[in-house]
Amino acid sequence: MISQDIRPRFHEYLGGIVRGLGGIAIAIGGIDDHVHLLIKLKPTINFADFMRDLKSSSSKWAKENGVRKFAWQRRYGSFTVSESQVERVRKYVLEQERHHSRVNFKSEFEALLSSHNITIDDFVWQD
Repeated sequence: MISQDIRPRFHEYLGGIVRGLGGIAIAIGGIDDHVHLLIKLKPTINFADFMRDLKSSSSKWAKENGVRKFAWQRRYGSFTVSESQVERVRKYVLEQERHHSRVNFKSEFEALLSSHNITIDDFVWQD
């Protein structure tokens, strides 16, 4: 869980990891229980390796900075965004706190998967 007091530094650190792994961080936002990253990656970057390194480095940083019970979920969602939608998605990512005051992440993510005909059976939610 990333509290409001450490969240800006955590997001900044995530941006540094993205850059260090050869990507460009366009926007990073989130609330206490999840994070969204809008990033550009070169096609030569293996995404699974990228996520492994991002999760590993950020977990270490979180624990070193007093986030005692920090842990990434085993799974993650990844979606491509057309260039024409980058600004719209950037605003969405940066407005997470306001957005999730109206709709919870679980409901939103399940609706997103469903609207793109992606089965949600593989996702196990831990409340």
